[in-house]
Amino acid sequence: MDQTLQVRQAAADLVAAFASNDSARYFACFSEDATFLFHTLAHPLLSRRAYEQLWAQWQAEGFTVLACQSSNVHISLQGELAIFIHDVATRIRIAGEEHALSERETIVFRRQDERWLACHEHLSVVSQA
Repeated sequence: MDQTLQVRQAAADLVAAFASNDSARYFACFSEDATFLFHTLAHPLLSRRAYEQLWAQWQAEGFTVLACQSSNVHISLQGELAIFIHDVATRIRIAGEEHALSERETIVFRRQDERWLACHEHLSVVSQA
């Protein structure tokens, strides 16, 4: 299979796992050394484990992903790395209240054995120009 298609499928799997609120499947899409930079946090998360712990805390506080759609995809292959850029429309529930989010995201994938795993995620707000 073409590498661009492999990255596209890896990203689709990640988004689908997130959209279905399937924690185990979602985190299996990331390498252990993955880093995360979210506009909603004061500091980056420097490992998958750190994000998993925060995710569990969020869920204990009533966080649930209801839906997530990816659009405007661009993939750039850089050797053993791939840069995946897209717009993300997400519906979440926090403590019983639903929210619709429009964000832009960059996910860096790294080829490990025969899989593409996400090794960095950067989430930002979509600016209204």
